[in-house]
Amino acid sequence: MCGIVGYVGAQSALDVVLAGLRRLEYRGYDSAGVAVLAGDQVACVKKAGKLSQLEKALVDDPLPGSDATGDGHGGATGIGHTRWATHGGPTDTNAHPHLDASGRCAVVHNGIIENFAALRDELVARGTAVRSQTDSEIAAHLLAEEYAALEGSAQPGGARLAGAMRAVCRRLEGAFTLVALHADAPDVIVGARRNSPLVVGCGEGEAFLASDVSAFIDHTRTAMELGQDQVVEVHPDRAVVTGFDGAPADARTYRVDWDASAAEKDGHDSFMLKEIAEQPKAVADTLLGRLDPALGTLTLGPELGLDPAVLRDAEKVVVIACGTAHHAGLVARLAVERWAKLPCEVELASEFRYRDPIVGPRTLVVAVSQSGETADTLMAVRHAREQGATVLAVCNTNGSTIPRESDAVLYTHAGPEVAVASTKAFLTQLVACLLLALHLGEVRGGPGDELRAAARALGRAPEDVASVLATMEPVRELARGLAHQETVLFLGRHAGYPVALEGALKLKELAYFHAEGFAAGELKHGPIALVEPGLPVIVVVPSPAASGVLHGKIVSNIQEIRARGAHTIVLAEEGDEAVVPYADHLIRVPAVPPLLQPLVAAVPLQVFACELATARGNDVDQPRNLAKSVTVE
Repeated sequence: MCGIVGYVGAQSALDVVLAGLRRLEYRGYDSAGVAVLAGDQVACVKKAGKLSQLEKALVDDPLPGSDATGDGHGGATGIGHTRWATHGGPTDTNAHPHLDASGRCAVVHNGIIENFAALRDELVARGTAVRSQTDSEIAAHLLAEEYAALEGSAQPGGARLAGAMRAVCRRLEGAFTLVALHADAPDVIVGARRNSPLVVGCGEGEAFLASDVSAFIDHTRTAMELGQDQVVEVHPDRAVVTGFDGAPADARTYRVDWDASAAEKDGHDSFMLKEIAEQPKAVADTLLGRLDPALGTLTLGPELGLDPAVLRDAEKVVVIACGTAHHAGLVARLAVERWAKLPCEVELASEFRYRDPIVGPRTLVVAVSQSGETADTLMAVRHAREQGATVLAVCNTNGSTIPRESDAVLYTHAGPEVAVASTKAFLTQLVACLLLALHLGEVRGGPGDELRAAARALGRAPEDVASVLATMEPVRELARGLAHQETVLFLGRHAGYPVALEGALKLKELAYFHAEGFAAGELKHGPIALVEPGLPVIVVVPSPAASGVLHGKIVSNIQEIRARGAHTIVLAEEGDEAVVPYADHLIRVPAVPPLLQPLVAAVPLQVFACELATARGNDVDQPRNLAKSVTVE
């Protein structure tokens, strides 16, 4: 997802905006640009490529007024953007900010304006020269027109700009965040949002607008969340929020519960390595205050705030999620059906509302999203609520849209996850889903002894994850030795199947080669045709104590692929000796209850993917063609 930063205050806007854009680099982008007020003019520079290309251009040809003057003008108001190309390729012209024909109005945009073609045709018919291929540029031209239409009104410049923004937003269709400045309104920036994130940072005598709080966390930890279809007029000392219709609107102010150091590498070579190492703490933070590991009891009910009758009377659970979060949902299904005795479906959020799903007042919909802004999941949440379902969000980001539009939320407390490929967010989503399944089981009178035993085991998860991380050097060595490969297959059964899917996804994201995860029982229904001598196949083996039948079947699967010359990499719990004769390489994890195995089994596959990608010279924090938060359907 693109990154947006805006600033108004007494500092150098250029310096503040550039620093904010650096904080947002993890999201993925292919061009960058800035616009600052320089006297009574807008100065703008934008370049295709990485932020370093923009910074070089600014050194070679400095912007006028790029130093703050202390009077709130001349470089103390600015906006910036990192773009991920959608409409038009990554070129200097298509990069943001976009200016109107006069060069006095600058706009940056996240999302997709679905009716941009019709609006562009209108502009061209009126004689406007549209320079780029983007849907975003039309917003700058429309904003300038609406601002000019208010000329002569008694409103000050900031109020005029906000009014013009509201008029533009009422014409736009799709998902968008817009942030703008105007040379005639030097002490204000204006933002708007629909289905795309925007947050205000409230400092002392200065203010910020950004797509993520990490952009301004160096300056303030006080943030204001904007609701759906709202416009904010931001001054150094205040923010005025209205709806698209102009009516005053409320906005909640909150304090960000992490600081700038949490988004630094802390001595690690990459953010991904740091976040893998942080997983024991992240899991512990997700459990904190929600579970008594000694007694095996939960204290989740008051936090959720849902009427217990809603949970007791539910006829089914539907989990909606995308990508890695979907894999966490597949584990949740097993836990809900086992512990709560409720039927549970897991849906790709992007498909959910297009197939007439059967949900209603007695359906509990669980929406899983790290960012809380995933567009497909958000649209699925809205569809579910329209059908009368109760929606519970599992999310990592305070103040994001999905929790605000849900009936209840279970925050994962993983802290900022900067690397694009998710690691600690996945483990904390698993923990949150397991907590929820245990709570459902308790409320619905499930198997008490089993629930308490599982809760006690879940309480030990931070130590179990830490023990896995302490034994990863052989996995790293194995990964380096396989860096020349172009295909890896993953097999699993029961809770091991979602782990196989997640392991394959991590290799696709990071190493850029073919990797597929399969249910091991499907091996002879097609996938075995891919097995050839030397092919690495990673097999996630269930516990023999928990499921002797499943264990025996997967051992047979290993023998089948080994007979065809595959290089078998077997992930099995400590003490499982039955797999040893069939493993070319053995990865051990602690013995845990079967539904908790993904918490320990996923970690070696994260390390494996990260090390293999690094050995191939890939940037594990910013994989090609991927962005951290996908907010556009």
